[in-house]
Amino acid sequence: MNYLESEDVHLVEYQNKKILLIGTAHISKKSAELVKEVITSENPDTVCIELDENRLDAILNKNRWENLDLKTIIKQKQLTTLIINILLSSYQKKLGTNIGVNPGVELFEAYNIAKENNINIQLSDRDVKITLKRAWRKMSFYQKAKFMSIIVASIFTNEQISEEQLEELKNKDILTELLNELGSEMPTLKTVLIDERDSYLAEKIKNAPGDKIVAVVGAGHVNGIINKINNNENIELNKITEIPDNSLFTKIAGWSIPILIIGSIFLIGINKGFDEAGNAALIWILASGLPAAIGTLFAYGHPYSIISVFFAAPITTLSPLIGAGYVAAFVQTYFKPPKVLEIQNVSNDLNKISNWWKNKLLRILLVFTFSSLGSALGAYIGAYKIFTNIF
Repeated sequence: MNYLESEDVHLVEYQNKKILLIGTAHISKKSAELVKEVITSENPDTVCIELDENRLDAILNKNRWENLDLKTIIKQKQLTTLIINILLSSYQKKLGTNIGVNPGVELFEAYNIAKENNINIQLSDRDVKITLKRAWRKMSFYQKAKFMSIIVASIFTNEQISEEQLEELKNKDILTELLNELGSEMPTLKTVLIDERDSYLAEKIKNAPGDKIVAVVGAGHVNGIINKINNNENIELNKITEIPDNSLFTKIAGWSIPILIIGSIFLIGINKGFDEAGNAALIWILASGLPAAIGTLFAYGHPYSIISVFFAAPITTLSPLIGAGYVAAFVQTYFKPPKVLEIQNVSNDLNKISNWWKNKLLRILLVFTFSSLGSALGAYIGAYKIFTNIF
């Protein structure tokens, strides 16, 4: 069959440009073959690919995990982004293994064919870090918890895939399917992960150099891109690439706890004497430090990680600028850095809970998570004890 008759290839006219939009499945051999056929036959001026620099590097650099600088990630407070990336890539890799192809094979094919034929390549997707940060900032605490639980649950499902389902999966953009399903329950997530990227991709594709463009994108983005190009929407990329600040409520809440705690201890000192104020301060230290230390211990954290988070938690819980979890994770990384093999196998080890404590990278993430949860729980307990002391 002529590829122009394929339901996965869409012809879009924009001004004097001819745009061939290929909707692919990110784990499909068929998609990779179709991409090769279209680019080779059309010899376009530019090939636009649904990738950014980071994702291209992840596909091209097989040893990218060896260059993972955990200390820098921790210093830049990007551990949450790393966790989400690992969870999503693990889920997609699991599906790709069932079907027998590597995730992103059709995007890799588009890049290689364009390079072999000296065709201009344009990476047309928004930086994945920006996408994840915008999504995380815009979600409520409840939505964040729900999102993480759905992703984790999907990794551990042991449901067998029938031959019919396998054939159906081959013709879908799996990650987009997942995100669309999540988006129906969490519209904020869909807006950032799907709709905004539709706008970004459409703007990049229609402004790509040349009169003939081949664009390779996930099937889930096709309709959105076509609508935005046909409607000639004026898309301001700077508005959808900036990281939103925390809300005023979040900022106020972040500083209100330390102000209330310090103020309460001061009031106890005035009304009941400095001995009582000292007792209140001790309660705060123990209430915030012990749960954080216990969380780190539960994650099999290094003894120095446990000690450091015990002393750090009473201070970090009084400051929204750094969390106890980052202190514990940094110390854990310093004394128990993961080996290259452990980092490379993180997606496989993620599928078995017992391996979370054996793989040193996953253990660092556990230390971060459990110490953060312990510190937050302890802060509420400590605050309750201190406030009841006042009244």
